[in-house]
Amino acid sequence: MAKFNKKKNDMPAVNTASLPDIVFMLLFFFMVTTTMKDSDLKVVQTLPKATETKKLEQKKLVSYIYVGKLKGKKGDFIQLNDRLQSIKDIQNFILDKRTKVTESELPRLTTSIKADINNEVGTIFDIKTELREVDALKINYSATTMQRKE
Repeated sequence: MAKFNKKKNDMPAVNTASLPDIVFMLLFFFMVTTTMKDSDLKVVQTLPKATETKKLEQKKLVSYIYVGKLKGKKGDFIQLNDRLQSIKDIQNFILDKRTKVTESELPRLTTSIKADINNEVGTIFDIKTELREVDALKINYSATTMQRKE
């Protein structure tokens, strides 16, 4: 009669040869999908406080205009992206942003004005006039959230 031997259930060792490939794929994925800060703030600003705020949905469709003071200088300064610019440069800034989006995204383009609480109203009015000239009528005013007293 034949003898039957029981086989041992030894699992083979896990092959780790492809582990470096997986690590580099993950590293590459996170490098590609991570977003960096868009601009360095050069103007000093304290945003006004509001009790009712709403978060912007798609930040890639938002153009930011920073308005504030510079240390040691008088007057209001406007920052578009990373550069201090004049009010006359706002139209080109908005038109340039429009060229970078698709036709279907154009109606959702928003201009966000982040202005210091102590800015002159005339500066904000001039910015709004320039935005009206290029038909950028969807404007958002940025503020910090204030706790409501109940």
